[in-house]
Amino acid sequence: MIKRLARRLVIVLSLAMGLLAFAYPFVDVAAGAPHGSGTTTSTAGALFITVALVAMLLELQSDGMDARSSAMIGVLVAITSILRFIEIAVPLPGGFSPIFAPILIVGWVFGGQFGFLMGSLTMLVSGLITGGIGPWLPYQMFAAGWVGMGAGVARGLRDVLRPRQTSFDRWDLAVLVAMGILWGLLYGAIINLYFWPYAVGSADQTWSVGIGLGQTLKRYALFYAASSFLWDLARSAGNAALLLAVGMPAAKALERFERRFSHEIVREVAPHA
Repeated sequence: MIKRLARRLVIVLSLAMGLLAFAYPFVDVAAGAPHGSGTTTSTAGALFITVALVAMLLELQSDGMDARSSAMIGVLVAITSILRFIEIAVPLPGGFSPIFAPILIVGWVFGGQFGFLMGSLTMLVSGLITGGIGPWLPYQMFAAGWVGMGAGVARGLRDVLRPRQTSFDRWDLAVLVAMGILWGLLYGAIINLYFWPYAVGSADQTWSVGIGLGQTLKRYALFYAASSFLWDLARSAGNAALLLAVGMPAAKALERFERRFSHEIVREVAPHA
């Protein structure tokens, strides 16, 4: 019991560290380094979020992950990594990427823990395949992990509100499509925080130390609207289209696999006479 609580504490602390690594521009610091010392801060932030990510991945993998689950996630991550390689080879409109729909579906069917691993490992493996290795990678892994975890949380809420619903239906698909649209925008807004404090541009869209939370939010909103809103809107539309096209059959197929993996055959041995 104590060991399980300790694992949960590590996961919660890792999540908090990840949130802090993304949200630090919105913390109004009374005294800080002058704007322009971004290289040191960026490196420290990347190391900080890497430590949090490694700790969380290790705890999630050690918490109830058996050989069958590990094999399943390995196959699914390989599939989504290939999809991202195709995306790089054949550029798609705007920020549209085919990897987020399967991450959402997997998180919905297998839960938030599995969803986080699916999202973060997809970014790691596909980054190795495509050469997308850099200080931005841990941020991408955390954000994609949150996409899968968010789907798992939504599934948990559905189970509370509709406890008798045992299989994926059109209402579940509607929720998943809505999440695909929302995360299409949220993922871009979250990832932009990695480089926004060091971006050069109009004074009303750039970050500065000590400007206050309200002004920081206003400047980031203007920056996001001007730089990537339309790009992310294409991701949202692509997520919705993919989920509408393949969400129902894919979720039902994964549900069948999930039931098979959770079913164990126990052989009874007749007692000796």
